[in-house]
Amino acid sequence: MKKFTLLAILACIGFGFTASAQIQKGNVLMGGDIGNLSLGLNSPSTFTADITPKAAWFVKDNVALGAYGRFGISTEKGTGSDVRYGIGALGRYYTGSDVEVLKHGRIFGEANVGLGGQNLRGPGGSTNGLELGFGPGFAYFVTPSIGLEALLKYNGVVGFGSSAYQHSLTLNFGFQIYLPGQSTANKVKSDMK
Repeated sequence: MKKFTLLAILACIGFGFTASAQIQKGNVLMGGDIGNLSLGLNSPSTFTADITPKAAWFVKDNVALGAYGRFGISTEKGTGSDVRYGIGALGRYYTGSDVEVLKHGRIFGEANVGLGGQNLRGPGGSTNGLELGFGPGFAYFVTPSIGLEALLKYNGVVGFGSSAYQHSLTLNFGFQIYLPGQSTANKVKSDMK
């Protein structure tokens, strides 16, 4: 019984943190998104998915700058595959306070710029060049260092190929880990003394 009581107290303390602790200057965000997920069950069977790993550093409170990579594929039995890829810089800005509806949630905006491409089978053609993206998102912090996210994002590629411009609107779901930076860890150590 004592172990259960101690565990319950620790859980309450953990959920008592506000979302602002994760997004302070010096902290690090690592994780990724998955979007455009589809599995067709009719013949011909298809599979589609985009995976976007991310890493960012909070240069000041509520503002993170970092990098991303993106890989997406759409396959259809017997006809080949569509491939999407990208690599570049990203930036995030979180709202200034907790969202009233969910105490541990934050609204954020994300933008990215980099090199990317979409090579599509059939009449869609291919475009390789400058990749741009932006959109709003919502992060819900299930613990002080883990966030579950939803991100509605516009993605576009401008460049060379059989099509000069391709774009899409996607709904992505993400899992991010917020790690304390060295300055935050030092502050916690000094507060505990």
